[in-house]
Amino acid sequence: MDEELERDERVFLLGEEVAQYDGAYKVSRGLWKKYGDQRIIDTPITEMGFTGIAVGAAMAGLRPICEFMTFNFSMQAIDQVINSAAKTCYMSAGLQSVPIVFRGPNGSSAGVAAQHSQCFAAWYGHCPGLKVVSPWSAEDARGLLKAAIRDDNPVVFLENELMYGVPFEMSEESQSKDFTIPIGKAKVERQGSHVTLVAHSRYVSHCLDAAAVLSKEGVECEVVNLRSIRPLDMECIEASVMKTNHLVTVEGGWPQFGVGAEICARIMEGPAFNYLDAPVTRVSGVDIPMPYAKILEDNSVPQIKDIIFTVKKTLNI
Repeated sequence: MDEELERDERVFLLGEEVAQYDGAYKVSRGLWKKYGDQRIIDTPITEMGFTGIAVGAAMAGLRPICEFMTFNFSMQAIDQVINSAAKTCYMSAGLQSVPIVFRGPNGSSAGVAAQHSQCFAAWYGHCPGLKVVSPWSAEDARGLLKAAIRDDNPVVFLENELMYGVPFEMSEESQSKDFTIPIGKAKVERQGSHVTLVAHSRYVSHCLDAAAVLSKEGVECEVVNLRSIRPLDMECIEASVMKTNHLVTVEGGWPQFGVGAEICARIMEGPAFNYLDAPVTRVSGVDIPMPYAKILEDNSVPQIKDIIFTVKKTLNI
């Protein structure tokens, strides 16, 4: 964000506690001191209001980054996100762009119960006019956030609270000020030949851990990091399925009408279907509001053992 604020004076950040407090998760640390009140703006606790201000600013030619302290709170502002931001380019016959980024933590954290644990990838991925990205690694987050800020369309940028403190190695290339990752391109994080695991955000880590365990048992998993929910990189997924002949999708959100369900349908409708040797299977969050008790919470989101179990069931071993 710092580099993009420096690069383009039209970029500004607004949200709850983003300025003087340095961000609820310290993501905007130091930005207020560097850029001041005009470009790093603390807002009242009124998502509907400040999201409307941000969308209006985007229509007027600025490039706002609108932070939700958690995407659960974006429900307060969903009319602005969908009806004002996502549909305006279409309704104006392409004359009015809305270059805005909605960002913040998405999905379950730890011990924050039902109203702060929801995954909105499928919600926003459902809506034409939005681009929806869900980074996993530091390189993903850097490259996709830069691409999102520079994009002329509204982008929903789904971070994960539990990934904020996870260190990643970064390539020389990714540390360039002009490094971007194209929105809509998935990445194969691990090559394999027996089964394809498709995930986004935190669950890419789970898939890689499960793949390491299964590798010791002679099962080689190919792990695909979606990075982008809308548009979905079906070409990457199909190419992997044609190679491995098996597919397991993994996500933290609820199963019904979820990201995994969409991938299942697209595989059924596309050229990769004839390559499948077994039905596509899904690993997802349990179909309940998130419980508060830790033991129940652990059993409500996918664990590494769940992925291993599902892979073995899919491969009939």
